[in-house]
Amino acid sequence: MAFMAVALAIVLMPVAAYAIDSATVSSAAAALQEATAMAALDAAQQLNTRDFRADGTFGVDETAARQAARDLLAKDAPAAYLAAMTVSGADVTVATGEVIRLPFNFFPEAVVRLNARASARLARGYDMPSSRLPLPVSNF
Repeated sequence: MAFMAVALAIVLMPVAAYAIDSATVSSAAAALQEATAMAALDAAQQLNTRDFRADGTFGVDETAARQAARDLLAKDAPAAYLAAMTVSGADVTVATGEVIRLPFNFFPEAVVRLNARASARLARGYDMPSSRLPLPVSNF
């Protein structure tokens, strides 16, 4: 009985702490990656209307994209921060980070720094009707 009590404290408790810390980190990393991908998609949808109307240049408005990414991160992952964002024409790359406190401090560090990166591209939308669509039918 005494051996089981000692074995439980020495072997099983650290294993449980490791499992909980690992699950916390992997869950937070998945959530951060999802929020980063959604922020990149939202940022890539910010068309630079001034340039598009002036000369037809198809690109992303960097200021609006940065604000859209920050807004989405604040909503979906409040603890995350926008580490970097690059806009090149119609391409947007968003890099985020988050600091996670571990519940049991099983790892040598009490906090873990997570990073995520995602890219998205502004795509042209509907140009003209497809020839495969049925023609309008009149009921008269």
